[in-house]
Amino acid sequence: MSATGALRGYHLRFARPEDSGGLVPLINVAFLPEQVAIAGDRINAEKMQAFFSSGRFLVLEDCQGLAGCVYAEVRGTRGYIGLLALRPELQGRGLGRVLMGRAEAYLAEAGCAACDLRTISARSDLVPMYRHLGYQVTGSAEMPAEVRLKIACHFIIMSKTLP
Repeated sequence: MSATGALRGYHLRFARPEDSGGLVPLINVAFLPEQVAIAGDRINAEKMQAFFSSGRFLVLEDCQGLAGCVYAEVRGTRGYIGLLALRPELQGRGLGRVLMGRAEAYLAEAGCAACDLRTISARSDLVPMYRHLGYQVTGSAEMPAEVRLKIACHFIIMSKTLP
């Protein structure tokens, strides 16, 4: 599906802090599969505010409200993308690809030459998806000590050169 076709019926914009009330449950529902390895919700209102102070969320809306989001942060000449989330019934329609592409374009326009993301090793299904978007595995990192793990896992770091 083309990016134009995927966006029919949707509106893309940058989030505002007052969107937090909708973003927190959207992200937590999308990240439920992580709970095989990590206990508890992915984010809360307090953590959300920290993201607003260091980067930007792109949100996708439809007639039902928030449909998806992605976080983008400029870190010098590299960008970081995280918290890609879609309402479960909207997955597999090309909307995640649209969000990722728009986040990458934002980072490239901000002067980033490359983009990084990370996923947890317990979600090995995500690595092929990100590879399909042009990302390559570039390393790994330990989980922070404060993360309550149910099973042993680590971060898989993936990177992509931006146009």
